[in-house]
Amino acid sequence: MKQAILDQLARRLDAHETTAIASVLAGPDAGQALLDDGGRVIAGGFDSDELAAAVAASAAGHLERLQSGRESISIDGRTYDVFIEVFAPPPQLIVIGAVHVAIHLVEFARRLGFRTVVIDPRTAFATEERFAKADELLIEWPAEALVRIRITDNTYFALLAHDLKIDLPALEIALRSPARYIGALGSKKTHSKRVAALQENGFTADDVARITNPIGLDLGGRRAQEIALAIIAEIVAIRHGKT
Repeated sequence: MKQAILDQLARRLDAHETTAIASVLAGPDAGQALLDDGGRVIAGGFDSDELAAAVAASAAGHLERLQSGRESISIDGRTYDVFIEVFAPPPQLIVIGAVHVAIHLVEFARRLGFRTVVIDPRTAFATEERFAKADELLIEWPAEALVRIRITDNTYFALLAHDLKIDLPALEIALRSPARYIGALGSKKTHSKRVAALQENGFTADDVARITNPIGLDLGGRRAQEIALAIIAEIVAIRHGKT
């Protein structure tokens, strides 16, 4: 592998950025290219601009699904055997509200390879004993804690506090970020209050449409473990390109 590709890959992984390496496996056009999370070639490349464009277009789908795979790409009667290898940092789950559901959600997320962060200023809920399995527990207001966290398109938010004083500042930061998923627990009435407050603060209808409410897939369960399972199931589906 060319050193320039390795160096750029290392930089992107250090920055927690999703990347892919596309390789033509055989033939006179064998080569490699490094692509960013949108499929754009940022290092290496191929002699043919058409091949580079076709590989980038194909890689975009793999990057969206976060799945490596092999592709056959045909150009002008020639077929290229291409392997697209996706490198993704661990997805990050930020849980706002150290409620009982959050305990189970963190456990499920950790088993699935997520880095978990729990944020809640309420010391009665946010304890090391309750969240021993969280990667990070921040006993702070979201507006204070989130400014120190790098939020990317590999970040997922679960707002569980059910308290406007806690949820609203977190929502404002999440909506201004590239976070891939923003789910909020609460009834239609509660969510309507959130939406009204966000719109008063300048957020548009398109902005608030990014919020998933009710949060989680409809599995029918109402126990804390079942709600947590519904939430993580929805997040996994979104992560792999399902709607």
